[in-house]
Amino acid sequence: MIKAGIIGATGYAGAELVRLLYSHPEAEIAAVSSVSFEGQALSSVYPAYLNLCDMVCETQSDVVNKSDVIFAALPHGLSQELAKECDEKGKVFIDLGADFRLEDEETYKKWYGLDFIDHELHKKAVYGLPELNREKIKNTNIIANPGCYTTAGPMALIPALKNGLIKKEGLIADCKSGVTGAGRKPSQNTHYPDLNEGLAAYKVGAHRHTPEIEQTLTKVCGEKVDITFVPHLLPVNRGILATCYGKLNEGVTAEDVYKAYKDAYEGEFFIRLLPKGKCADIHNIKYTNFCDVSVFVDEHTRTLIAISAIDNMVKGAAGQAIQNMNIVFGLSEKTGLDMMPPAF
Repeated sequence: MIKAGIIGATGYAGAELVRLLYSHPEAEIAAVSSVSFEGQALSSVYPAYLNLCDMVCETQSDVVNKSDVIFAALPHGLSQELAKECDEKGKVFIDLGADFRLEDEETYKKWYGLDFIDHELHKKAVYGLPELNREKIKNTNIIANPGCYTTAGPMALIPALKNGLIKKEGLIADCKSGVTGAGRKPSQNTHYPDLNEGLAAYKVGAHRHTPEIEQTLTKVCGEKVDITFVPHLLPVNRGILATCYGKLNEGVTAEDVYKAYKDAYEGEFFIRLLPKGKCADIHNIKYTNFCDVSVFVDEHTRTLIAISAIDNMVKGAAGQAIQNMNIVFGLSEKTGLDMMPPAF
C-alpha cells in the first residue's frame, strides 16, 4: 500500500483528499497535519468522518517521515521549503498550491509577490495536468497540481488551439465557481446573506490564475497566447462551469471542430465529450474526477463556444492530485477515482 500523507488536511482540499483516499484500494492515509487543529482528531473538525477517519492531526515533519507521497494543501508561499525536504528524502511531493505552477519567476513574483527559493527544484517540478503531461509526470517527484479554473478553462480550449481552428487573439474564458473554491476561511463575499441568491464577478482582469491558463495554452500551440479571464462566484458548494469563446479561422466548420475534440479526448477516461447539442452541467460531475466538455459553433459570428464542467474540489484539486499520484506509482489513472456521479 502507498502511504499517503496530507499536510493541510483540515482545509477543503485537504478534507477532500481524505474522503477520496479513504476508499483508494492501493493507498492508505499514513498521517495528516493541520497547524490550526494540531493535536485534534480530524473527525472533530469534520463530523462526517466520525469512526471513518479519526486520525489526530500531527506535525508536518511527522507526515513527511511516515509517508511515501505527501500532498500539500497549503496557501501559496508555504510549499517550497517543504518540497525541498521531501525531495531530499526521496518522497513524492504533490503541491495543490501555486508555488510550482508558474515556470517563470518574474511572473510568479508579479502575481504572488514571492521569489523562487531553489531554481533547480523548480526545474524538477512538472505541471500536473495529466491529459497533457502524463509522460513527464511519470518521471518526477515534484508535481504542481493545477487548480480549478486552470483545469476547466484549458480543457475547453486545447483541442481548438492545438489544431489551429481558432485565432489566438481575443480568447475569452467566462467561468463560474462554487464557493468551496474560496477556501474554508470565511470572507464577506462568501458570507451566506451576501452569497445566497446572488451571482457576481470578482477579481475582474486581475485573477492570479490568468498567467497559469495562458502558460498552458501557450505550450499547446507554441505561440504566446493571452486570454480575458473573468471568474464569478456561484451560490453553490462545488462545481466550475467554464464557457470559453474563440473566433474560428477561415474555412473551419462545425464538423471540423467536433472531430478535433473527439480525436483529442478519445481514450481519456476523465474527459467526457458530450454529444452534439448537449451542454455541460456541473450537476453531472459532482463528487467525481470527470470533466465534461461540450462544443458549439455560432455560425452567425463565426465563434467557437466551448464549455467545460468540473468539480472544483475533485478534478480541480484533490481528485487530480490523486490521478497524478496514480501515474507516479504506476497505477491506472482511474484507481480510486472511478466513482459514478449522483443522478440527482
